[in-house]
Amino acid sequence: MNTLDLRDKRIVVTGGAGFLGRQVVDQLLKAGANLDKILIPRSQEYDLCTFEACQKVVQGQDIIIHLAAHVGGIGLNREKPAELFYDNLMMGTQLIHCAYQAGVEKFVCVGTICAYPKFTPVPFKEDDLWEGYPEETNAPYGIAKKALLVQLQAYRQQYNFNGIYLLPVNLYGPEDNFDPRSSHVIPALIRKVYEAQQRGDKKLPVWGDGSPSREFLYSTDAALGIVMATQDYNEPDPVNLGTNQEVKIRDLVETICELMGFEGEIVWETDQPNGQPRRCLDTQRAKEKFGFVAEVDFKQGLKNTIDWYRQHAEPVAV
Repeated sequence: MNTLDLRDKRIVVTGGAGFLGRQVVDQLLKAGANLDKILIPRSQEYDLCTFEACQKVVQGQDIIIHLAAHVGGIGLNREKPAELFYDNLMMGTQLIHCAYQAGVEKFVCVGTICAYPKFTPVPFKEDDLWEGYPEETNAPYGIAKKALLVQLQAYRQQYNFNGIYLLPVNLYGPEDNFDPRSSHVIPALIRKVYEAQQRGDKKLPVWGDGSPSREFLYSTDAALGIVMATQDYNEPDPVNLGTNQEVKIRDLVETICELMGFEGEIVWETDQPNGQPRRCLDTQRAKEKFGFVAEVDFKQGLKNTIDWYRQHAEPVAV
């Protein structure tokens, strides 16, 4: 395996100031990258939905790690499907094209688990990515991101452009997005339980019936996997990043309540959507191709995330 030496590489990390991005930058530094040569384009300065901004960002760079995304939970996907489709497609497709034109050495594209078909056999294997339509609530987002895989494979075939595509499962960890309008399931639940406790509520309403399953990857593990792939993976096939552990939403809610000491009643709102029925990844390819195995224990990761949120939570109006 020819490990890419990051010491003198000029690296762009889009979304590098975000939840996952900060961890990726940290892992890049641990792998030998030079902080002075890492560019983190900020949205105030670079609107990556425009071609000109993409051209500026990639100029003179060696590696692009594309993490930036317009993303959220079921609520945001139902409210803004057009924005999620357009923003994610335009950001990614123009960035890839500009990177190829600028002679960038390697492009690392971080996709989404939402790209998988609604009824993918569990555990999800990368080869099943095209076996059906994604779950309807997040299909616009998932398809926009999946189109970037096709683009990278086409550019590799025609231009010999080295682009790789990674599929992380739902991420969680300290510094996550806890905004109830756009957060994913773990931060949304932690905030919901915290606020219920502050108000002294005896009931906790939760969307769906608790039957779906998800898989969760701690943010430092995800960042480690991305940097390992940046250094050691150079093939056209997409690669899952996950833990291969399936967690039922019902069990997740009960575990968070237990860790936070909430003793009220969980009320399942069965008129609200469940989202995709099951999610769990086959993680064999990442292990075989670049040696990635997730390290952080799920309960410990939840504890770390809860502790962080409690320290940073806004006061709740009672």
